Amino acid sequence: MAQQLTPIASNPKPSTDGQREEQVFLEGPHTRSHELLMVFRIMREFIRGFRVLHFVGPCVTVFGSARFKADHPYYEMARGIGRRLAQIGFTVITGGGPGIMEAANRGAKEGGGVSVGCNILLPMEQKPNPYLDRWITFRYFFVRKVMLVKYSYAFIVMPGGMGTLDELFEAATLIQTRKILNFPVVLMGTQFWRDLEILLKEMVAEGTIAAADLDLLLITDSVDEAMDHLKTHAIEQFGLRQHKARKRSKFLGE
Repeated sequence: MAQQLTPIASNPKPSTDGQREEQVFLEGPHTRSHELLMVFRIMREFIRGFRVLHFVGPCVTVFGSARFKADHPYYEMARGIGRRLAQIGFTVITGGGPGIMEAANRGAKEGGGVSVGCNILLPMEQKPNPYLDRWITFRYFFVRKVMLVKYSYAFIVMPGGMGTLDELFEAATLIQTRKILNFPVVLMGTQFWRDLEILLKEMVAEGTIAAADLDLLLITDSVDEAMDHLKTHAIEQFGLRQHKARKRSKFLGE
């Protein structure tokens, strides 16, 4: 008779460490009372996110690495993108941390726009960058990712690592499967994304994605081209209108 494995019983102690809390949640089944408690904690985090971000206005989310310093060309590119997004009327929303996120938020402030961050608790204690009008700190990556997608009419993807790729393909998958509308996705940096472009074309050749799926993405080095793309496929397509934004600083985190 075949034997069946059973999970190790676990009854973790309460923790104020957001990283450990998410790790516990994802490591398998626990007691029913603990699972119920986690549901309420997650629900509370969603509600906090909705409350803070509901009135920030039409957003563009900028994804990218936290590791680029202010003297890096990609940092300067993201800063220019943030500035231009603000000038055409968008609120700029990022993960709220350093690197590309800081650059985009900084550019938005310089462009006279609204700058928003969805920060995350990490072991290295990622702190919100100093260029945010409003921000919220999350414990759970998946809640944060929902917020970065939910309020955006377009996605700008700068060079980054695994987290950036996760965010890129999350947005692309939601668009492809029509879970969200056909929002434009722009990848900045043709040299950086060249191998990904080759892979995507190979996926088309193998039939794992459709050729039309590549139409979801624009890969470019030109900020002007990116902005023109957003004007056509976000502002005009969804009938967005410019209005004077309220720049009220707000922090809601733990």
